[in-house]
Amino acid sequence: MNAMGVRWTVEQVLALAPDEASRRAGSGLGTAGPWSGAGCGDGAVWGQCKGSGRTPYRTVVETAGPAYSCSCPSRKAPCKHVLGLLLLWAADGAAVPDGAERPEWAARWLAGRRAGAAGAARKAQGGPPADPEAARRRAERRAARVTAGAEELERRLADLVRGGLAAAGQQGYGLWEETAARMVDAQAPGLAGRVRELGAIPGSGPGWPVRLLEECALTHLLDRAWLAADRLPAPLAATVRTRVGLPAAPGGTAVRDRWLVLAQYDTGDGRLTTRRLWLYGEGSGRTALLLSFGAAGRAPALALPVGAVVDGELTPHAGSGQLRAEPGESLVPVGGPAVPPPGGPVGAALDAYGRALREDPWLDSWPVTLAGVVPARAGYGWQLADADGREALPLTGGDRSRPGLWRLLALSGGAPLTVFGECGHRGFTPLAAWSPEAPSETVPLL
Repeated sequence: MNAMGVRWTVEQVLALAPDEASRRAGSGLGTAGPWSGAGCGDGAVWGQCKGSGRTPYRTVVETAGPAYSCSCPSRKAPCKHVLGLLLLWAADGAAVPDGAERPEWAARWLAGRRAGAAGAARKAQGGPPADPEAARRRAERRAARVTAGAEELERRLADLVRGGLAAAGQQGYGLWEETAARMVDAQAPGLAGRVRELGAIPGSGPGWPVRLLEECALTHLLDRAWLAADRLPAPLAATVRTRVGLPAAPGGTAVRDRWLVLAQYDTGDGRLTTRRLWLYGEGSGRTALLLSFGAAGRAPALALPVGAVVDGELTPHAGSGQLRAEPGESLVPVGGPAVPPPGGPVGAALDAYGRALREDPWLDSWPVTLAGVVPARAGYGWQLADADGREALPLTGGDRSRPGLWRLLALSGGAPLTVFGECGHRGFTPLAAWSPEAPSETVPLL
């Protein structure tokens, strides 16, 4: 295929699967047998898959994005039919020929999809709201509610310290949940989330009073920063607004580049699923974080195959670090080698995390790339150490069995390699790796 319609690898397709069950089911449909009328062209792949009923399932994928549609009843996104079609497309060019005639049902969905995307782009670039004065009044009312919530939370923290942290273990979770609900009423979901985290610490294991004190101090710092936001530097004030839960918006200069997809993983709290995608700009040298959200039980819409190179424009958000960004247009897969981020030793990664904390004290972690490191077993668990043994970072997750750790060990085989991940106060979470033998092949570790 041409550069704008490059076929993905099998590994990149499987990286889109929402869970292991979907990965297995999709692999079972990645052969030509159940498919008919399959084809690809102009950034799309389509086909019909025979199911248990009389009518085959109609499946179509727009590779820029990507986005997908299937007539099956599955609520997973992507479903097993989408995965199977993409696996067939990746592995068998004859079964999914390029330039095949596109059926009417696929053309109709693609036209609607692209028209909707164009409309959304026009709306995003539409400038100020229709009634700026009304928008200003709404923002002021919300800020006043957040301020009231922050002041109430300060009183709650003061009562907690006055009564002694040990007493928190006897109060139960109900009081914390009540406080969190009041933060939600104050339209400060960021504060509500921190309160729920505080409520989960008492009784969580040895040393919990120390952890509770640390988190209370950070929450107090956030409260005080919000109450004095008008006196903070603009980037830090934007970070504080984001941390308390006010909506963030792109505020930097758009960057167009070839972006390597480093990692993709989901987290959830029972109410919302958050998908984090890390990208690296080969020309700009920027690391960008894309966030996508889905209701509980539903996969977020945005998905990019790990190891793919996409071309497009990203606009960073305002605030310290400017890691989070929004795609300004469809991210189109392109060909060519995947160049990993330049890495450094463990000490450089710790320095980068320290500088980031200076700009955003509430950071849990910071994206870094380690070069020339070796996974090794230590007394407390696994770690990544410089090849010369000078410094090391513990891996998060302890000794629990996880495929990513064993994949990392197998990829290294005792030799140094390059690893991208998140460095934080709990250690280092590896997300992707590259071996010296295949420096352009991104191996996902989650």
